[in-house]
Amino acid sequence: MAPMPTPHDEVPDLSTVWLRVFLEVARHGSFTVAARALGWTQSAVSRQVAALEAALGGGPLFDRLPRGVRLTEAGRLLVPHAETVVAALHDARRELGALREAAGGRLRFGAFATADAALVPHALALFRARRPGVRVCREEGFTPALLDRLTAGHLDLAVVSTTGRAPLESYALHHLLDEPLYVAVAADHPLAGQDGPVPLGRFADADWISGSARPEDTLLTAALRQGFRPRIAHVVGEWTAKQGYVAAGLGVTLVPALAAASARPDIRLLRVLDEGAAVRAVYAATVRGRPLTPATAAFLGALREATARIPA
Repeated sequence: MAPMPTPHDEVPDLSTVWLRVFLEVARHGSFTVAARALGWTQSAVSRQVAALEAALGGGPLFDRLPRGVRLTEAGRLLVPHAETVVAALHDARRELGALREAAGGRLRFGAFATADAALVPHALALFRARRPGVRVCREEGFTPALLDRLTAGHLDLAVVSTTGRAPLESYALHHLLDEPLYVAVAADHPLAGQDGPVPLGRFADADWISGSARPEDTLLTAALRQGFRPRIAHVVGEWTAKQGYVAAGLGVTLVPALAAASARPDIRLLRVLDEGAAVRAVYAATVRGRPLTPATAAFLGALREATARIPA
């Protein structure tokens, strides 16, 4: 059996408030200045220091001078121990707060529409299973608008792509995947039975269905890089509606890999031959220099894991 501690072995019953006040006085060399920094009265500061001196055996920790105070030898000895205790308690509070935030807290994220077809649902399911207490707020939009929301502090993370000319370089970009493209054609299209990738130039004379009249703002920038300007016959915003136009034989459209799994059975997807321009990059964007919250970091991990489930 371990020996009973003697009175000299007992840990003194100290208040952390006493230690904080003691360090403040030591830092400023003045009860008056310390009281001002703490928002207390000078007499309250003096009482806290006196209580600490009494708990430690009654010896003075400061020499009272005509102007201010000076640490005694005992006071100088106590300073590093007091700093260690206060710093340890601060760290404990910070780590416990992070733990609470990871278990609960809030996640605000946005994603462009085709990311919502497969990538985001898979990631969100993983995240929900691991962080059920986190309150999730989701938005859908085009990459430029999502980046504006991110910059303004309304989002913690945005799933964005290199479609169009969004200024991605000013953000912290966490690469998720390089996404191949497909051309969607009607089931009776002459190329519908084509095996293997097809050069995008084969569709230079086709009618195109696009989300914008300006190909520069869409996936059709790939066509511009291949040397032809696509003839946009129909401007259709919704992906499901684009498929209907294709199935009716009204034109062809580009489909990213993220949306390929949800294609209608009455259209055919032809892989675009990778000629150095027929892919787009997908990123999780955060504000550069802004630390990730535990919930945001956990969702980023779920996005990376879900990326592996997207068909190549």
